[in-house]
Amino acid sequence: MTELTIAVGQMDIALGDPDLNLARVTHLAEQAAALSVDWLVLPELWSTGYDLKNAGHYATTTDQGIFAKTAVLARTHHLHMIGSCLSRLGEGRYGNTAVFWDDHGRILGEYSKIHLFRLMDEHQYLSSGDRLALVETAWGQVGLSICYDLRFPELFRAYALSGARIVVVPAEWPHPRLAHWQTLLRARAIENQMFIIACNRVGRTGSNTFCGHSAIIDPWGETRIEGGESEDLLVATIDLDQVDAVRRQIPIFADRQPQLYQLETAV
Repeated sequence: MTELTIAVGQMDIALGDPDLNLARVTHLAEQAAALSVDWLVLPELWSTGYDLKNAGHYATTTDQGIFAKTAVLARTHHLHMIGSCLSRLGEGRYGNTAVFWDDHGRILGEYSKIHLFRLMDEHQYLSSGDRLALVETAWGQVGLSICYDLRFPELFRAYALSGARIVVVPAEWPHPRLAHWQTLLRARAIENQMFIIACNRVGRTGSNTFCGHSAIIDPWGETRIEGGESEDLLVATIDLDQVDAVRRQIPIFADRQPQLYQLETAV
């Protein structure tokens, strides 16, 4: 399959209230199903927000808790769903974990955020993931990332070189860095000639106001759809053949000179 219809569920998140947030996501799933979309993408930590000091209270393995409830939603509404929640990685270890469910509620892949964001104290409460996630889907390979990962181009290039034509980015990206968000989304799409599917939250928690502007960016760097700063369900249909067409037109992967690049340098 080359055509894919995606709904991006830009939502506010009630801090530390999984029941209220699940009700909001249930409504988004109902709306998405009524529009016959293939995927529903949700923000980062959509079930709790950044209530990290209570991570141990919310976190479960990805076959239990909020993850199991999301699997039921995916199966009930025949949707592929992607979003991140707090997970239990081991005894006393918690992660910010994105899960990709298929439309039968089965987990196709999962990814725990590898770049922890110090400005929101992730490093104090969470453990970093230790692997990338390239997910096999009916539309080809899809890479998973989360929010701050957007600032690390190596991750997106690794996915592109491994065959990904899409990378999904659930996020809680705040003001005053909206320009960074928009620029980095386009840069990651252009430099890797891939689709970037980015879902950012809106609303406010404490001193942080989240800037929304969820977007789908195509391999040419064009914005297919972009939200504002209020709750919204953004829907667009993309054609994955565009990835191959753009890569033929400007063959950056054939023109790479990796033997000349030194990624690790002494400081």
